[in-house]
Amino acid sequence: MKPLLSFQLLGVLFLVDILHCQALVHRRTFVYVSDPQTSKPNGTCQLEINIYKPLQVKEVPYTRLCSTKNILTVNGQFPGPTLYARKGDTIIVDVHNKGNQNITIHWHGVKQPRNPWSDGPEYITQCPIQPGAKFSQKIILSTEEGTLWWHAHSEWDRATVCGALVIYPKKGTNYPFSKPHAEFPLILGEWWKEDIEELYTEFLKSGGDPNISDALTINGQPGDLYPCSKPDTFKLMVEHSKTYLLRLINSGLQDILFFSIANHSLTIVGSDASYTKPFVTNYIAISPGQTIDFLLTADQDPHHHYYMGAKVYTATSNPFDNTTTTALLHYGDFTPSNSPPFSPYLAPYNDTNSSVSFTGRLRSLADKIHSVVDVPLNINDRLFFTLSINTFPCRQNDSCQGPNGSRLAASVNNVSFVTPTVNSILQAYYYHANGVFGDRFPDFPETLFDFTATDLPLYLETPKSRTEVKVLEYNSTVEIVFQGTNVTAGAADHPMHLHGFSFYVVGWGFGNFDKDKDPLNYNLVDPPLQNTIAVPVNGWTTVRFKADNPGVWFMHCHVDRHMSWGMTMAFIVKNGKFPNAQILPPPPDMPPC
Repeated sequence: MKPLLSFQLLGVLFLVDILHCQALVHRRTFVYVSDPQTSKPNGTCQLEINIYKPLQVKEVPYTRLCSTKNILTVNGQFPGPTLYARKGDTIIVDVHNKGNQNITIHWHGVKQPRNPWSDGPEYITQCPIQPGAKFSQKIILSTEEGTLWWHAHSEWDRATVCGALVIYPKKGTNYPFSKPHAEFPLILGEWWKEDIEELYTEFLKSGGDPNISDALTINGQPGDLYPCSKPDTFKLMVEHSKTYLLRLINSGLQDILFFSIANHSLTIVGSDASYTKPFVTNYIAISPGQTIDFLLTADQDPHHHYYMGAKVYTATSNPFDNTTTTALLHYGDFTPSNSPPFSPYLAPYNDTNSSVSFTGRLRSLADKIHSVVDVPLNINDRLFFTLSINTFPCRQNDSCQGPNGSRLAASVNNVSFVTPTVNSILQAYYYHANGVFGDRFPDFPETLFDFTATDLPLYLETPKSRTEVKVLEYNSTVEIVFQGTNVTAGAADHPMHLHGFSFYVVGWGFGNFDKDKDPLNYNLVDPPLQNTIAVPVNGWTTVRFKADNPGVWFMHCHVDRHMSWGMTMAFIVKNGKFPNAQILPPPPDMPPC
């Protein structure tokens, strides 16, 4: 039986004029819930003044691909409700676990200045919310503006427990582009016919790869190329000559995706709640955890239908979901022809060049009104992190499905992270509890080798199992070179996500990073500011950020099988000298361990 949760937004959560929610209030406390099964908001505005009516998250039966199963949902919706706020707002979310299993919620891309207590990853910043308990999470927005999202950060529950978080400009400011006629979130995901908990349990037990998904989804629907799916295909209604802002989120557990809309150009204007210099493209490559904002002008023949579509990009030879999810773009005031919808061009599944070419075009907007580019130039901490797929010997009496009967693993700098189970790292650090973690995470791999060679020695395959963190001084400037490896012939793209910060992506390339040559080509003028970036297969990516947010902050690959295998670590940023540079006190209802 899955847990039952309740969400409660009590803090300052402003709505924009486009939503037309009007109420006479003394305290601006709103919840706005949109319906992900339609292309228009449902107009529900709930005003709460000292009466807190929770939003329910519970297991409900959902039918997809001709079969029904129970899934964990928010308000009975998959994906969950879209939450709207303005830049700089504070939101308080009550999470009430009425089920019989633990859970946590993460606010992906929210920096949470000085407030790691509400970040959400289980046993990193909090112990899970136990059955019958509740936890009020304070979501502090600061510089974010654009699209983020929220999701479960316990086991693989984010497969269905997720939703968009839309952050509008402050009052008195505007978008750095003309105001769109309307805007809609598009959440890409995956669907398994089997129960997600059973999938996760079997994955851990087998030591191998998990079963691939049975379908991809757009706003929870597979689309009419799948059996029993045509009537519920997601439909986006547009008016001819109008421009729309679409907020694309990849909530999938396992896959980088290509996305496109037939016969329509897409103008990219943002990523990970940061504006970008606009550029026009006919496709998007989007990693798990990443968000992309784009403008769509409805300028095609209105008498036709047009598919929106998404499919997997992968550089590995492992099995993958080779299906295509679709949604329909309709011109609402016109009678469509009887001809089939136009199909979008989607690159071949293994087109690495298309994937990195899209990502490589992202640039920070760099205007004084919306975003000031402040790339750290003088670096205090230079870190070099190798990202590897590894193996452990199969435990006695087990039958493992990894290479040569081994158990698959993953590592950063050959350390396969072991998640604590008796206390969270943040609570242990704050209360000076010993024995929960070590503070000697290596700055560089212990062994240097040809990271991307075809044949690598077998001794490199077995990592060390540890719970180690890297300690940073407050306000130190940090550069991380992420280096992909071909250990275990496991070369893959790794979308790396850092909690508590956004980082500038100053460079990337294929092969082994060259410390003398590659930095000469860094973009230190207008690099994109992101919280999730895909390190290319057998390649490297360099990011920079300023460690000005005290606390414990998780970093991990956002491909969930890699995260579960141990491709994670954590940073501790020490307190600064002054009170406004120190971790806030923990909330009184912090979940116990």
